[in-house]
Order: sequence, then C-alpha cells, then structure tokens
Amino acid sequence: MARIIDGERKNIVGNKVREFRIAKKMSQQRLSDKLETIAVYICRGSVSRIEDGTRTVSDIELYGLSRILGVPVGDFFTD
Repeated sequence: MARIIDGERKNIVGNKVREFRIAKKMSQQRLSDKLETIAVYICRGSVSRIEDGTRTVSDIELYGLSRILGVPVGDFFTD
C-alpha cells in the first residue's frame, strides 16, 4: 500500500498534540492514562513518538486525543 505522507514525518498532528498537552499542564504519562479511560490505548512512549512525528495516528486515536485534550479535531490541523 502506498503511503500518503512522504518524507520523515509520519503524522501532521504531533506538534499540536504536544502544544495542547503542555497547555493543559499534562505529562505524556497522564495523557496516556486518561486516553485509557476511554479505551484508546496509547502508551507514554507512543505519545512521545506521535509528538516527534515518528508514529502514525489513527482516526480513533485522534478522536481520543481531541476528547481528552478538549479541543476540536480540526484544531489539530491549524497553524
């Protein structure tokens, strides 16, 4: 299957995930723990890799991040 994203980065939302998480004064572990409460399983290491762009993000994971961080999904795609 062809990849949609060319280059080194494997997602386009990682920077925003970090920005919103820090704004909420939340650690990567706390974010992981809160995601687990809504059955979205992303370990702390995977949160780190999402934020640095070396891991893809599924639609369900993005939805969970949106809910836990309290921002609309569309906000992950704005500058």
